[in-house]
Amino acid sequence: MGGLRCVDGSYLSVTPVACTDSVGTPYEVTLELHRDGTPYGSVGERCGWLLARLARGVDEARQGQGEARRWADPDDRFPGEEPDGELFTFRYRSRTCLVGGGELSCRLRTIPLWVPGRRGRRGEWRLTRRAYVEAWSTTGVGMRAVLTSAELSAFVRGLVEEAEGCLKGRDLVRNPVRGPGTAETR
Repeated sequence: MGGLRCVDGSYLSVTPVACTDSVGTPYEVTLELHRDGTPYGSVGERCGWLLARLARGVDEARQGQGEARRWADPDDRFPGEEPDGELFTFRYRSRTCLVGGGELSCRLRTIPLWVPGRRGRRGEWRLTRRAYVEAWSTTGVGMRAVLTSAELSAFVRGLVEEAEGCLKGRDLVRNPVRGPGTAETR
């Protein structure tokens, strides 16, 4: 079970649960959310493949591939070309395709920080990037965790490993896809 300590001190637990076909064979995952152990929502039906793609994309960005190489600090490197883009949004969906309770999303934000000067030198602004992971319950109560790319990588990698475990070792990466957050970007 993956989890994040949120800015309000609460703990968000995220657990992949297998989706099964009509004969009971697991083929994908949904994410169960808990806030401090209390059920919070169920989101992201069939989201495992997207999580696997994101994990690979974050790892590549941290290595300085693609647009991420513009950022000197590996903790500021994330996949995608937009400086303040969305990495994912998972919502609850019923069989009737109605949007119901629960949401888990991740957006990038660029944050300017003032670094004071030392020994008579002038201070300067430094830009940092962070991933804002937000969860919303069925009642509309929200939670937020602010992560570096290393923390996001560990969180998403953990979810992918657990998802593949509940799918009896099946790899979530089925087809190579080109674009932001993927192994093959052009």
